[in-house]
Amino acid sequence: MTLDDRSLHASTASHTDPTDDDATDSTHNNPATGAPETQSDTPQTARKRASLLREIVETLLLALIIFVAVRAVVLNFRVDGLSMTPSLEDNEMLLVNRNAYLSFDTWAFVDWLPFVEHDEQNIVHPFDPPERGDIIVFNPPVSNDSKPYIKRVIGLPGETVEARGGHVYIDGHRVDEPYLEGEETWCGSIQGVKQDCEAVTVPEGSVFVLGDNRDNSTDSRAFGIVDVDRIIGKAWFAYWPFDAVGIVPHYDYPELNESE
Repeated sequence: MTLDDRSLHASTASHTDPTDDDATDSTHNNPATGAPETQSDTPQTARKRASLLREIVETLLLALIIFVAVRAVVLNFRVDGLSMTPSLEDNEMLLVNRNAYLSFDTWAFVDWLPFVEHDEQNIVHPFDPPERGDIIVFNPPVSNDSKPYIKRVIGLPGETVEARGGHVYIDGHRVDEPYLEGEETWCGSIQGVKQDCEAVTVPEGSVFVLGDNRDNSTDSRAFGIVDVDRIIGKAWFAYWPFDAVGIVPHYDYPELNESE
C-alpha cells in the first residue's frame, strides 16, 4: 500500500510541475560558446532590418539628388559691403538664380554636320536676357579681386550710357532712379569739383552696371562694361535678416519705356 502511494504521487508530479524548462523557457545555450541564445533573429526580423536600411539609403539618396538639383538652379550669396544700400544691406543673405540668363547657340545642334557652314551665332534665351533694373552677381573684370560683385544693370547692349549733372542718361534720356533716395552719380572729383562720366556705348553681349550707393561703389564707372559670360546669376530672393525676407526689388524705368 505504501509503495503504491509513492508511485501515484511521482506520476502526478511529472505532469504538473510548472518549472519544467522545456515547457516555459525558449532560451537555450549556444553549443559553441555556452552563452544563452534567443529566438529573436528570425527571418522575418532580418527582412525588417533590411527594409529599414533600404529606406534609409533611399531617403539619403533622394535628399542628395534634391540638394544637387537645387544647387544647379540657385546658390546662396551674402552681400559684403555697402555698395547696394539702401536696396540691399551689408550681410544680407540672398538666393541667386543661376539659370535666369541661360542661353545657347541653336547652331550648336547642327554644327557637327559636314555641310553646315555659318559665321554668325543664333543665341536663344529660354527665359530672358539681362534687363535694366536687374540686380546681378558677377565675376568683375578686376585682376586683383576674385570675389563676386553685386550691382544693378543700368545699360543694355547697343545703348549709350553717360552721367552728367549728377544724373544717368541712356541714349540721351534721363533715368529716374528713386531707389537712390536723392543720391547723385559722378565719376570722381578734381580739386573738389565733381566730374561727369564720359559716354560709353555698351557692346553686344555686355551690360553696364552701377551700385545703388553711388558714392561707395566700384562699378562700370571704374572697370567698364561687364561681359554677360561673367554673370553668375540674378539676385532673386532675400531670406536674411527676417525683416528683409522677400523678392529682391526690381525697377522698370517707365520713363525709358515710354521714350522707346
